[in-house]
Amino acid sequence: MSQNNPALSGKVIPTFFYYVLPSIIGLVAITTANLVDGFFVGNYVGADALASITLMVPYFTLLIATALMIAIGGAVSAGKAMGEDNVKKASDIFSQSLIASIVINATFAFLSLFFVDELFGLLSMPEQIHPMAKEYLDVIRWVFILQLTTMVLYYFVRPDSHPILATTALVTGAVLNIILDYWFIVELDYGLAGAAYATAIAQVIQFLVLSYYFFSPKRALKFTWLNHNWALLKQSAFNGVSEFINEMSVGIIFFILNGLMIHRLGVDGVAAFTLVNYFIFLSIMLSYGLADALHLVVSQNFGAKQHIRVKQFLSIAVMTVLSMGLVIVSTLLIWPNAVLGSFVSSNEQTVLEVSYQLLPLILPLFLINGTNIVLTCYLTAIHQPKPSALIATARSLVLPATLLLAFYLWLPDLNFLSPTSNDFAFIIALPLAEWCAFFVALYFVFAHRPTRLNQLKAN
Repeated sequence: MSQNNPALSGKVIPTFFYYVLPSIIGLVAITTANLVDGFFVGNYVGADALASITLMVPYFTLLIATALMIAIGGAVSAGKAMGEDNVKKASDIFSQSLIASIVINATFAFLSLFFVDELFGLLSMPEQIHPMAKEYLDVIRWVFILQLTTMVLYYFVRPDSHPILATTALVTGAVLNIILDYWFIVELDYGLAGAAYATAIAQVIQFLVLSYYFFSPKRALKFTWLNHNWALLKQSAFNGVSEFINEMSVGIIFFILNGLMIHRLGVDGVAAFTLVNYFIFLSIMLSYGLADALHLVVSQNFGAKQHIRVKQFLSIAVMTVLSMGLVIVSTLLIWPNAVLGSFVSSNEQTVLEVSYQLLPLILPLFLINGTNIVLTCYLTAIHQPKPSALIATARSLVLPATLLLAFYLWLPDLNFLSPTSNDFAFIIALPLAEWCAFFVALYFVFAHRPTRLNQLKAN
């Protein structure tokens, strides 16, 4: 198997980018679709529509976090099993992960149908945008069943010798979503519901493209509805717990941040942060493109006990993600008006002005957040879920939540910014939390460095 598997025997740099490029292309396609979503919604529906979606982010991230835990934990565990030539075990993990995703997301869809008012209350959503949010949720709740199950499938298809198929499916869905956004939002004037309809149709086509995998003679993983050892699902999901914490923490931080923004600046403040957040999202997705490839090659080489290759893959990933962060910062410094102003109409001057003032406070985040994602993913890939989860908890939840609340109460009294900027100066908690977490991540990665793995192997 090693001779036929580029992850285990191919040249390091070409092999890494063989997996990275399709992953990044696919995730950039998704990101582009989300950015275009924001462009059409912001320009043709309004800033309140952007805010209503952002206010639902805590709920959406709960669903995404669960799916990512199943997908990444399962893919890493299956990758290790494949590295050990145990394809039967890998196939069982694959099957159980898909079944769990369907059941969990269907359950959430029905719960949100019957408790929508309670959900909006928990999300602190102003009543003025309830109707707009409801028309979006009425469609998207069902879409998530297919969308997140497809996402789980994607994470298994890529390492099983089908990275091009996985990327093709993502790109096809993303391009179709952009076209349908224009049709439903601009031409048919369906508002936020139109954005949800576009996503629904695009997801069906994406799933159909990805489903070719089940008919491919090259695949190693086999799907079956009949599984007996369900303890595998628990074990693999636990290995993805740091990814659950990473994503779920985003929802909690958005919940806190939305409340603080509404209290200080109203719905316009939420809309302004949404514009800046599109680029945080872009940075995260690019980083996950690298991290997805890293966990694939590292988990298999870890299973095959090829620790020198583990070190090489980790080094390439860190250097690449640092370079991407510098490119994003440079772009936002040089063309802030062009990139932020494209998401809302010129009539939304208040939203635009606040977003311009938020930007310099956020910029340091882009320099290091991707590296934190890569280092956390490395620890997951070498089956160190506890330190991985600790870093994820620190950077995504404990540090930003604590600093946001502390700075919200404390910074206005210092008056070191303009009176207007003092209203949202607490946002510097986000980059500061990333930098603090970076030093924690360095410690654990050093403690579990590839040379240390060799020492443990020798003992």
